[in-house]
Amino acid sequence: MKNRKIIYTLISLAFATGFYVYDHFFDNKKVINSTIFIKNKSFLPTSTTGEIVHHKFYTLSYNERYEQAEWVAYTLTKQQVVYNNFKRPYFEVDKTVPTKSASYKDYKNSGYNKGHLCPAADRKFSKDAFNETFLMSNVSPQTHQFNSGIWNRLEKRVRYWAKKHKKLFIITGGILSSNLKTIGKDNVAVPAYFYKIILDYQNPKKLKAIAFLIPHKNSNKSLYKFVTSIDNLEQLTDIDFFEQLPDTIENKLEKNSSYFNWSFNNFN
Repeated sequence: MKNRKIIYTLISLAFATGFYVYDHFFDNKKVINSTIFIKNKSFLPTSTTGEIVHHKFYTLSYNERYEQAEWVAYTLTKQQVVYNNFKRPYFEVDKTVPTKSASYKDYKNSGYNKGHLCPAADRKFSKDAFNETFLMSNVSPQTHQFNSGIWNRLEKRVRYWAKKHKKLFIITGGILSSNLKTIGKDNVAVPAYFYKIILDYQNPKKLKAIAFLIPHKNSNKSLYKFVTSIDNLEQLTDIDFFEQLPDTIENKLEKNSSYFNWSFNNFN
């Protein structure tokens, strides 16, 4: 009889534990899931090619058809925004790309700069990180005026936001489509537009994001003029940028196209 009481007590405790777990984990799965993703840094977009390359200081999805990354993604923290004066290395073929990356020779006499997708200035916290940005898988053809003009302004603004928001996740690439101009023997495509997505994920209950779509030409317009929604970028690229987040959070993040919301809104 005594053993039965012990068994019933254990069964009751098991049920109580089960209800507690359900109530605290499944009912609140939106916040819990986003917290788990943040800890695991699982914000990588989908790849349309399946050719994902994980470098030490950034990750990319390579598109062999266009001989460049369709996206490059990395984290940028306040502590990483430093200004060490490292010597610029030579650009090198990325040997870790299974289908082989474009060559620096493709850009010779092309009239285009090797435009960093993960900026070298974002990786100045160590020489290894800085040097890694000079792999050819991390560049896309950009005119000098664009590269040193509005695109440079956006990169500087992202570093300012990293210092302000303390921790950002950044995704960058060109809009790759058929009938683009190409350069070099490898037929490297020249994107007509470039995009950048910035996610502030320091507080899992207040995730917020902003996206930019900028025509490949210099402009003196304010950056907020080029704010777009992540939904729009997904339609242009066929990439799902935050598929691992719960749908309710992902939908709110991706429909935002307001510069104001980036500064003041949150997504509880």
